[in-house]
Amino acid sequence: MAERPYTLLSCSMSIDGYIDGASESRLLLSNERDFDRVDRVRAGVDAILVGATTVRNDNPRLLVRNPERRRRRLDQGRPEHPTKVTVTERGRLDPSFRFFADDGTDKLVYGSSAVVETLQHRLGHLTKVVDAGEPVRMRDLSEDLHARGVRRLMVEGGGAVHTQFLADDLVDELQLVVAPFFVGEPSARRFVGEARFPWHPGHRARLAATEQIGDVVLLRYALSERYEADELAAD
Repeated sequence: MAERPYTLLSCSMSIDGYIDGASESRLLLSNERDFDRVDRVRAGVDAILVGATTVRNDNPRLLVRNPERRRRRLDQGRPEHPTKVTVTERGRLDPSFRFFADDGTDKLVYGSSAVVETLQHRLGHLTKVVDAGEPVRMRDLSEDLHARGVRRLMVEGGGAVHTQFLADDLVDELQLVVAPFFVGEPSARRFVGEARFPWHPGHRARLAATEQIGDVVLLRYALSERYEADELAAD
């Protein structure tokens, strides 16, 4: 079997398992201290992956914010920011999204075979477009990232991407932050969708660490033997 990157899945959710509300405005599920923790984790990876729905709904920049962390990456001979990666089955991506900003980052768009030509025409001047097959399979995508030099991958959403990576047993570490409130709106997005997961009542995931960060709590689950306990060592 081909190699894949060490993969860390990072997500914030409400007590009842939602990662967003039902309105168009973004729901903040964390706090400044935790945002800084996530920034620290980002600074330690080679690439950050989000699905096209997250690109459209959250319009994230996916950059390392702290200048000292960026300088340290440069001193190590690494790019200032991790490579940005997204994946799309339908090709609904617009060059105006901040993902595609001229910010000096490398960018990869994995598209299903049916939309690669459209993506190349629309985004080819801004990013590398990769034919990811039909349908897109996250294991193949992960192996392709490893072949491109990505050794540490951070997956930041959304629910469909979480579901596929977890169901395909491609995650080594889950960092799950729980916010102290409920959403309770059936139309809102959930942490994961329906799937057959490797962890179930007969095969429980290992809770490796917990940490209270202000009014949220971080749960770290070791989902493979590759789990690295020192990932969040203070920088």
